[in-house]
Amino acid sequence: MSRRSIWKGSFVDAFLFRRIKKNNKRDSVLSSKIWSRRSYISPEFMDRSVLIYNGKTPVRCQITDGKVGLKFGEFASTRKRRPSRSPHKKRKGE
Repeated sequence: MSRRSIWKGSFVDAFLFRRIKKNNKRDSVLSSKIWSRRSYISPEFMDRSVLIYNGKTPVRCQITDGKVGLKFGEFASTRKRRPSRSPHKKRKGE
């Protein structure tokens, strides 16, 4: 659910559109990192592979139809995954 006003439209940084026009090949990878995690994914990015910066390393992401309208930052997690810790087993006699 978008919190941005409808009359404003979706936010996309202008340099992302310039990069799309520059690399007009359909299956090209946008070689440089996308630092703008706040930008919405527009239909021009469909069927492309992009590198989204998560604060430490770039994460490769394939843009499909279901991802259009969401933000780039949703697909590059900034947190480390920790395995769930199982509770300690009790010893016999305790």
